[in-house]
Amino acid sequence: MTGLLRVVVVNPAGQEIGHLLDVICRWSGEPYPAVSGLVVKVGHRAAYVPVTAVADLAADGVRLNSARLDLQDFKVRDGEVRLAHDVLDHQLVDVDGVRVIRASDLYLARVDGTWHLVGAEVGLKILLRRIGPRRLLRRPAPEKVLDWAAIQALGGPEREGTAARQVRLRTPNSALKTLRPAELADLLEDLGRGPRSELLQMVEPGKAADALEEMHAADLEALLREAPTTQAARLLEEMEPDEASEALRDVPEQERERLLGAMHPQQADRLRRLLGYAEGTAGALMTSLLVTATADRSVADVVAALRGQAEHAADLDAVCVLDGDGALVDDVPVVRLLLAEPGTRLAELVQEPAPVTVAPDAPLSEVIERLTDTRRHSVVVVDDQHRPVGRILADDLVDALVPERGRFRVFRLVP
Repeated sequence: MTGLLRVVVVNPAGQEIGHLLDVICRWSGEPYPAVSGLVVKVGHRAAYVPVTAVADLAADGVRLNSARLDLQDFKVRDGEVRLAHDVLDHQLVDVDGVRVIRASDLYLARVDGTWHLVGAEVGLKILLRRIGPRRLLRRPAPEKVLDWAAIQALGGPEREGTAARQVRLRTPNSALKTLRPAELADLLEDLGRGPRSELLQMVEPGKAADALEEMHAADLEALLREAPTTQAARLLEEMEPDEASEALRDVPEQERERLLGAMHPQQADRLRRLLGYAEGTAGALMTSLLVTATADRSVADVVAALRGQAEHAADLDAVCVLDGDGALVDDVPVVRLLLAEPGTRLAELVQEPAPVTVAPDAPLSEVIERLTDTRRHSVVVVDDQHRPVGRILADDLVDALVPERGRFRVFRLVP
């Protein structure tokens, strides 16, 4: 691609009419976008030449098959992307390699008579070719070319037109769906502000929220500050409450209130309650997501309630059994529920010893002691009337104890 820029464009008679400025592709979700036309500098104008008028496209020049040329100033139309302006030197995502790259060059190939974008070259070698003699641009390095089918193009609002971004948002690479949250988090941490916001719009909100939970605190705080208010608020709503409150603690107070004000009132109130607990206490560590039931409920009813919370399954390892006043009677593990007959009442599953509990103001050391002494996967946080207000999971403790190591996940059996 870089070897084509600024080459001479000639008419069928071989007469020079201008120089090549850019190559236009029309993207509609195919793995190898087809070239739809060229932008040619003719005098002081940038004219559009449809690909049907191009006889040959090579590093030594472009030859047209028609002498007719529309000399109106070129304007980007809906669905069109300028490769040199919108893609070259921009951040891209190599989905196969799960890494952020910059396309130092792009590769075109003619397949069945149609030109397609087929690859992107990365590395310093091409950069050296670009600043060296022009003849070096005609020497490609195929071993450095990545398959375009495995690439997701991104861009920054300060360098490109709105049309190009809209095209990418409509047709994201389907391979993005296969990325794990931790892989997506790594990409988000490496991307700049504009591309990062764009990538978040390309993935499902739930998956984006899972990725945010895997990000390092400093990167997540920067993302929440830089992202549009509405986008950041929606992502926080999708996150687990304890993860969202932890993320908001690192955000300046004014920014925090801005984000909370853009959230659904019920979810904002839940996060404000968690933020009201002092850092390093049980209340600050807990998630407020609980499944509770009275002792007269059947196992079938409770399992149905658990299914309704399937998106939060990783945070639900037990069900809180309550008395008539809402006080905690027992914390029945999900495994015990699954092994019981559907018609069994929860009262029949209540066992000794008493459930493991701590107060919201309990320090981290007390939570660790209670959890390790009982060998449980979680501890229930209760108020002064012994009513459950939250739960602290083993992996939350690991995160709190070793924050610089990133997120850990203790796997549990859940329905």
